[in-house]
Amino acid sequence: MRNVYSVGQVNHYVKNMFTQDYFLRKVYVKGEVSNCKYHTSGHIYFSLKDETGTLSCVMFAGHRRGLAFRMKDGDKVVVGGAVDVYERDGRYQLYAKEITLEGAGALYERYLALKQELEDMGMFAREYKQPIPHFIHTLGVVTAPTGAAVQDIRNIAGRRNPYLQIILYPALVQGEGAAQSIVKGIQMLDEAGVDVIIVGRGGGSIEDLWAFNEEIVARAIFECKTPVISAVGHETDFTIADFVADLRAPTPSAAAELAVDDFRSVMESFRIYRERLQSAMNSKTELFAERLKAYETKLKYLNPESVLREKRQHAADLEERLRSSMEHKLTEKRHELAVWIQRFEGLSPLKKLNGGYAFVSDKDGHAVTEISQVKKGERLSVAVTDGVIEAVVDSIREEER
Repeated sequence: MRNVYSVGQVNHYVKNMFTQDYFLRKVYVKGEVSNCKYHTSGHIYFSLKDETGTLSCVMFAGHRRGLAFRMKDGDKVVVGGAVDVYERDGRYQLYAKEITLEGAGALYERYLALKQELEDMGMFAREYKQPIPHFIHTLGVVTAPTGAAVQDIRNIAGRRNPYLQIILYPALVQGEGAAQSIVKGIQMLDEAGVDVIIVGRGGGSIEDLWAFNEEIVARAIFECKTPVISAVGHETDFTIADFVADLRAPTPSAAAELAVDDFRSVMESFRIYRERLQSAMNSKTELFAERLKAYETKLKYLNPESVLREKRQHAADLEERLRSSMEHKLTEKRHELAVWIQRFEGLSPLKKLNGGYAFVSDKDGHAVTEISQVKKGERLSVAVTDGVIEAVVDSIREEER
């Protein structure tokens, strides 16, 4: 019985074979560049060819640091990378990490060997990178005393912060003794206590930049206690110093911008923060003033003196109402009393007596109102307005009514 596999299974199997092949993990291939295309994503797609065949290649944007020149069709190059299978299309290709012109020869081989050695030692590891401090006071520069590099650093650093102190160590940057001169400059500026050191020079060939590929320079940068920014050559130039430094700048001008904060932008930031703080303080002050005013109003409303004053006023009003009510009642009662007095005066015995009437009583003081109560010869008392008349009944006469 035969086994039948899918295209994907076969491609996956072949990819595993390529992955397990140690030789294909890191291989260098030389040939002529053809069909070179720079993609907008930053990736480079090209082919290597010779008289025997063609090999598809790709260099991803993240590995562009391994390319120090503008590659074009017809260039004779040496490409370092890994050969692997692109599963989707079922084709193998070279994934490039380093590309050099074939003529670079032994010098480039030395560069690659030292780079690999130092990388294996951990000198490129991110955990050893020191942060670049902000708002530095002194900047150390190791470069040639003449040339565009030092002028660019001075101009840009001075423009960004006119109060910055720049200490230049005039070093040899190429030729015999250049590496030792650069090392001495790094060590002296480190001992001087500057805040940041820029090590660099202008662009050039691999031979011109070789001093920055020397192991003694790499070790001096790695052992330096002061943060180091490398600024060697142009944007496409990469040296060993770039990998060891705490920060790599594509050019000396860029190094100055990375090392020195823009004083004007800082002052502008301070102005903005001051305005924001003032605005916030004013808002808070107004808010607290309104709250204080509200508390004052509330305190006045709840103040015992105010409450007591209100109660006193209420008591005074009640007192006035009571006094007025009492006067009204007294007036009313006086009127009633006068009416009753008037009535009683009409019923008063004295009033009757004054009208010629008299009060007659017997010897026992009983009022005599009828003739049947007395007898002839009986003594009676007749009371008038100014006294009592003692009388004796002489005769009794009955009258018809």
